[in-house]
Amino acid sequence: MPSREQILAASAGWVAVLLNVIPGLGAGYLYQRRWKAYWITSALATAWFVAGAVLGQDAEPAAEAQNQLVGLIGLLLLAGGTATEAGLAVKKVREPLDESA
Repeated sequence: MPSREQILAASAGWVAVLLNVIPGLGAGYLYQRRWKAYWITSALATAWFVAGAVLGQDAEPAAEAQNQLVGLIGLLLLAGGTATEAGLAVKKVREPLDESA
């Protein structure tokens, strides 16, 4: 059974980054088999959706477009942050392997 580090080092960093950006919300973590990071990302995205729904309940129609833009920007920032972290995690695990070669 391969270790967590071996699985992470064997994964393609660019695939994890792309999967966290395009479908977003931690899909790259599923590819890397990083369950804790995936569930944290899912919880943050759910909290963002719930906060937007609660805060936007009594919003005027003019403010609705702005609320949607803020919600989209938040999800894009989450996707960008998770993509960066997924790529850096692969790089961090591979560095000791590169130095010993």
